[in-house]
Amino acid sequence: MDTRFQRHIDACNTAVLPGERLAFRLGDHPVGWVARGFGEALRRFDAIVVADDHVSLTDATQLHDIGRALAYEGCYRHRAEAFDVRAAPDGPSLATLDRGALPSFGVLAEGVHVNGLVRRSDGLHLWVARRAADKLLDPGKLDHLAAGGVSAGMTAWETLAKEAEEEAALPGHLAARAVHVASIDYAMERPEGLRRDRLQCYDIDLPEDFVPLAADGEVAAFELWPIMRAVETVRDTDDFKFNVNLVLIDLFSRLKLI
Repeated sequence: MDTRFQRHIDACNTAVLPGERLAFRLGDHPVGWVARGFGEALRRFDAIVVADDHVSLTDATQLHDIGRALAYEGCYRHRAEAFDVRAAPDGPSLATLDRGALPSFGVLAEGVHVNGLVRRSDGLHLWVARRAADKLLDPGKLDHLAAGGVSAGMTAWETLAKEAEEEAALPGHLAARAVHVASIDYAMERPEGLRRDRLQCYDIDLPEDFVPLAADGEVAAFELWPIMRAVETVRDTDDFKFNVNLVLIDLFSRLKLI
């Protein structure tokens, strides 16, 4: 692959696991990775056992409360959005944890990304969003038609429909056209900790007369781009949010544009 595209993939795969981290377990189930210093901070909780190579929580039902207590102490920002914690991406939920705590515990998070495509007489086009200036993560960066994390108790499909309606005012009958096209995993060192993400990627073919609206304030504006403008922007700049690049590279590869 052209190194100008490969650099985005490399940038999202900077974590070496386990590296200096300790395995984090719920009982006998490995669910994450914690830095040694953070593992020591967990030692004071009665249900936590800290060993040489792992940290174990004996009672999984306490995880959410422990995570919230650490947020209130300033270890990370409480996001008031619970995510399921699983030992395997398709396995059962073993506990829940606030979104803000996921990087500190190195827990896998699942999200959805939607390529909004329009096929016009002058070629294929892609809806591109610009993130609001007050977003906590990557404000002002370019983004997909819709994207978001899969909250506890929800499926990827339910999240897609919810986020598409909230972020782009996409009605349900158009969201129903979404086709699952890829799953992308990465492990990335970030200032907030270890991001282990699984992105569920969807394509939606949209009619020419549909115009997305920034419904919930998370998007500043939408633009409809010729697909090659998106290719060139990913290739030559860092204007898109870091993980959006991965989903777009997959799209461009499937379309044989790169």
